[in-house]
Amino acid sequence: MAARLPRTLPSSSSLVTQIPAGNPLFSVVSRPRRASSSSSEKPNNKIADRLSSVIDAVNDRMLPPELRGQRNNARSETDIINVVEQRIWHSMEEGHFENLPGKGKPLNLTTNPHADPAEDTLYRILSKNGCAPEWVELNKEIRGEVSEWRLALKKAWFKKCNGDGNDSDWTQGSQVLKMQLRDINNKVFRYNLIVPFGRQMFGLNWEKEVDRIED
Repeated sequence: MAARLPRTLPSSSSLVTQIPAGNPLFSVVSRPRRASSSSSEKPNNKIADRLSSVIDAVNDRMLPPELRGQRNNARSETDIINVVEQRIWHSMEEGHFENLPGKGKPLNLTTNPHADPAEDTLYRILSKNGCAPEWVELNKEIRGEVSEWRLALKKAWFKKCNGDGNDSDWTQGSQVLKMQLRDINNKVFRYNLIVPFGRQMFGLNWEKEVDRIED
């Protein structure tokens, strides 16, 4: 005859002590279900959508009217340039560039309205004293050294191809040229750090320079 179950359930601690060790019937213990994370993700998604809509609205105001509201279309710098060029040509056809103040007179290039006032004053002082900014002088120095280096590389390469020297001469000469190339690239790196944005230059690459001579 089956034993009757007690009406009152034992506590969790007593229940654990009553379960015999190694009993297969109680080998799997079900854990309480956790709250679904989907409910917490929905508010975050709504906030992200609102932020993206605000960002799109701000970006639309920065664009010309011809490109506003085109969220799904690709916006590139070329699109903006095309719109600007169309406006310029349209204004030229309507004669908006006629009878402008200062027409036919030489431009006043003593000051740069787009430059920083402190830098503009410094450049004017250097110009009056016959000096140039450091990056200008360094640019001239780098270009002169690059021209001399390429000429030396060209002579060493032709000497090797014509058989005027042995392989050891080319090996020693190439090592010297590589050291000079490294010094030039160090100056290029320093130049790129002090030059105004948009005037940076590339360094030299040994393989590309050799391929250039071969071609």
